[in-house]
Amino acid sequence: MSKYIEIAREISKRITSKRYPADSYLPSENELCEEFGASRDTVRKALNLLAERKRILKEKGKGSRVLPVDIVTFPTSGLISFKELAAHSSQEIETDVIQFGLTDDPVILEKLSMPEGSKAVQIIRIRTYDKERIIEDRDYLNPGIIPGLTPEIAQNSLYEYIEQTLRLPIGFARKEITVEPASAFDAEHMDLNGNTLLVVVRSNTYLEDARLFEYMESRHRPDKFRFIDFSRRERL
Repeated sequence: MSKYIEIAREISKRITSKRYPADSYLPSENELCEEFGASRDTVRKALNLLAERKRILKEKGKGSRVLPVDIVTFPTSGLISFKELAAHSSQEIETDVIQFGLTDDPVILEKLSMPEGSKAVQIIRIRTYDKERIIEDRDYLNPGIIPGLTPEIAQNSLYEYIEQTLRLPIGFARKEITVEPASAFDAEHMDLNGNTLLVVVRSNTYLEDARLFEYMESRHRPDKFRFIDFSRRERL
């Protein structure tokens, strides 16, 4: 792990524990360099990462102010794996595979354009940020296109396995975002913290050759996430 990410994660822990409370200022760059035994460039990269993740606000002439809202920025445009997102996060992020098996649910088979009577791989994973379970990912994959899946692969990274082991380039996805009531299953496996609604991102993901290989439902605690997108104006 890069030094600047280690520094960012340690500062993030201190923000979460309120060692650096909201609206206070972090120690100066010189003080952080001395404490962590790092160069000014490394400390600045750590602070920039924290600023990107909305943990701090860099104020010219004042320093880095701790922001009061703990929100994870999650991109809806583009395709990024959870492991890739975690690698650039300043927070402690963990994945727990709670279900792995096969399903012949006709709704799922239809979503994957698989024939009746076949079976899709079903994977349910819980994502934990700073010791709170705030994402529930339900993945369904076509094993005829993505063979050899195991719980260990699901624990690590599905996209890494698909692209690096199977050598299948991932192309594009179609996404739909809704707000829905949390289910009893959600309440059992997530730390809802009083929330009764979840932000649900449904996506169909395709390989570069346009084969549909994955249907996914990603269920998010709404107070912990900011969904971002990039739009370009088009004139008709």
